[in-house]
Amino acid sequence: MEQLAADQPGYRGITSTRGLDGLGITISYWADEAAAIAWRGHAEHTAIREQGRANWYDSYEVIVTRVERHYGWTRT
Repeated sequence: MEQLAADQPGYRGITSTRGLDGLGITISYWADEAAAIAWRGHAEHTAIREQGRANWYDSYEVIVTRVERHYGWTRT
């Protein structure tokens, strides 16, 4: 799915992490709301989401938010 998402117009990146307890958080970044909605409606994404609901997940949560600013620092 990550490569399929990366091939979509408006895709800006993804960050994902999973804890030892299995809790995972994935953040995908899109240029605008229209691009994010298009991804949500993509046929292959829809199919894998339905497979996840049927086979893998007991629950999940989607939060839609706007990033106004982002920066970081790394010691060299």
